[in-house]
Amino acid sequence: MKIGKLASSIAESPTFALNEEARLLLERGEPVINMGIGEPKNKTPIAAILSSASKLTEGNVKYTPPDGMPSLKKAIIRYTEENYDRIVSPENVIISAGAKQSLFNVIYSILDPQDEVIVLAPYWVSYPEMIKMVYGIPVIVAPEDGTFHPRMEDILRAVNSRTRAIIVNSPNNPSGEVFRDDFIASMVDFCETKGIYLIMDDIYHKLIYDNRKWIPAYQYTHKDIESTSLIVINGVAKLYGMTGFRIGWAIANRKLVEVMNNVQAQTTSCTSPVMQAAAEGALTGTQSIVENLRLAFQNNRDVIVQELRSFNDIRVNKPGGTFYCLPDFRAYSASSVELSKFLLQKALVVTVPGKEFGMEGHIRLSYAGSLKDIQEGVERIKWALDPQSPNEIYIGERKMIRDWL
Repeated sequence: MKIGKLASSIAESPTFALNEEARLLLERGEPVINMGIGEPKNKTPIAAILSSASKLTEGNVKYTPPDGMPSLKKAIIRYTEENYDRIVSPENVIISAGAKQSLFNVIYSILDPQDEVIVLAPYWVSYPEMIKMVYGIPVIVAPEDGTFHPRMEDILRAVNSRTRAIIVNSPNNPSGEVFRDDFIASMVDFCETKGIYLIMDDIYHKLIYDNRKWIPAYQYTHKDIESTSLIVINGVAKLYGMTGFRIGWAIANRKLVEVMNNVQAQTTSCTSPVMQAAAEGALTGTQSIVENLRLAFQNNRDVIVQELRSFNDIRVNKPGGTFYCLPDFRAYSASSVELSKFLLQKALVVTVPGKEFGMEGHIRLSYAGSLKDIQEGVERIKWALDPQSPNEIYIGERKMIRDWL
């Protein structure tokens, strides 16, 4: 049975693959600690639950407009005004089944075959694959100074006449890096001047630490929503811990939203009204959950950085946002894939190989879980890798002896 070459070329999601392996181990009763998954562990906000329940009890769960329910659009417009200081119209907003679909719809709508998109490393694993799915070419730009912060000079060298867009994700998954305001300002000015789309993936925009204030890219342009090169992607998954609800949105000029609306109408028709109602409840309900999550993640960040710095040979940058860090494990293994497999087999800790993010030799660790899991997870990793750590450890109820160092 023939399978298409394009679909066959798309890589499996490493996050979902590792999470599935972890799930199977858990089903067998193994005491796995998952430091790979990118989702908060909080309960769904009560306002989201009540709003979705109300929609269900109406008994009228039918098609909605492809670009989303008017009431949720209204909530997103208000959210945009409050957080971005930008007034947009309903025609500038399209709601999709998660920020991931929003981003894919944008990429599908702006690219022709062989068009290029600048992807800044370290990058979210799906960016290059999405670009390839529409016959585009991802151009990976990694900082040449060894940091996680992109440099304008590296980007300028990569841009050419085929460059259609640049994707910026700050705070950044997987590194937790928060890009400097002057860099964002330079990116906006450059893209506006060159007529290149600047896609801002703002899914973590409120998860910033150490009293730093997030400034939206809109602040650096004088153009209105119809003429700006800026496209904003956001959603409820990370800030509200609503990953399973799959609600995201894009904000762009009317013409692009109109095209995306056609794309969405011909693929998913519309997004579930029950899930949209939940997102509306989250956006219009009390916002204390966002700040509570941010404070919890900042505390978790401090703990995981302290634990990782107890290693002899690990380099770790203190993340400025998100709930991920991307420590350098090259002192222990040149292959992040092999290292992640080894840690899962020996220590029963799920991590994600840095290779998948364009950072070979690093592994991504999520600190979205409990403090107990963070501390025990790092302790297990240290036991498995560091010869200076104790030779024995309890994993679950089993006493394990390290016999490979």
